[in-house]
Amino acid sequence: MILIISRNKETTTDEVIKWLSAMGKKFIRIHEDEFFEIKAKDKCIYIESSRNSFFIDDITSVWFRRGDLKFKRLQYKNPSINSYMYEHQHWLEDYVVKKLESKKCINKKSNSNVNKLHVLELAQEVGLDIPSYFLAENTDQVVIGKTITKSITGIAGVESYKNSELLMYTSIVEEREDNPFFISFFQEKIEKDFEVRSFYLNRKIWSIAIISQNDEQTKTDFRKYNIDKPNRNIRYKLPKNIEEKIDLLMQSLDLNCGSIDFIKSGSEYYFLEVNPIGQFLGISLICNYSLEREIANYL
Repeated sequence: MILIISRNKETTTDEVIKWLSAMGKKFIRIHEDEFFEIKAKDKCIYIESSRNSFFIDDITSVWFRRGDLKFKRLQYKNPSINSYMYEHQHWLEDYVVKKLESKKCINKKSNSNVNKLHVLELAQEVGLDIPSYFLAENTDQVVIGKTITKSITGIAGVESYKNSELLMYTSIVEEREDNPFFISFFQEKIEKDFEVRSFYLNRKIWSIAIISQNDEQTKTDFRKYNIDKPNRNIRYKLPKNIEEKIDLLMQSLDLNCGSIDFIKSGSEYYFLEVNPIGQFLGISLICNYSLEREIANYL
């Protein structure tokens, strides 16, 4: 039995499930609004929600796509008992998660978010080129017009007061700030020929070239999609030595799946970041890679 931990209305999950159904593979999909109780039956642990229930020993593989595995916590009136039972429940939950992560997995809850600064250091250690970067609380050492700034978090945006999401884009620093600010990430602006988005699964790599530099809207960050005049995207093959370094990086991060971004400039490939749960449907559809089938096969 395959366990899929996802979110409601997550399109990528839906597409993989279509392949699982076509292959006749049994699966359980957990949504973000489910809360499970941990129970024991016939000397085995099983978990149950209002929608699903299963023995954890029956799970053969797990895909941690998005969301989380959430548990109900029992509450007690006596503070001492409540404190003890809180810890008791914590360790039961920890056991369930670790037991599931010991199965055949596509990524894990424990490494679903990576520290971008740590990743950059590891990328250098495996021999990948990266644009020079630094952290600062002011713009005193920033080269105006030749330095970019972007978020170091794995969160793509923030919720606004109108319940909409404000996306965080890469931006060129065009002027100095008069006042200090919270420590921020600055990086050398690389003049690119094009960008490369690669998808990594179980030591295999599929890539796409994104011709974004000819459009002012997408020149700095291709995620600022131009719907009226979309960027050209084509199949691409990274050099073997770059793919080998990607493999080393992913193994050092204990990741067997993720999306990796590069900038191609002249003869150089500059590593930008890795996203363990990054989107890959665009690569799959445009390049006819059938990555959804690859994932279903692996599971």
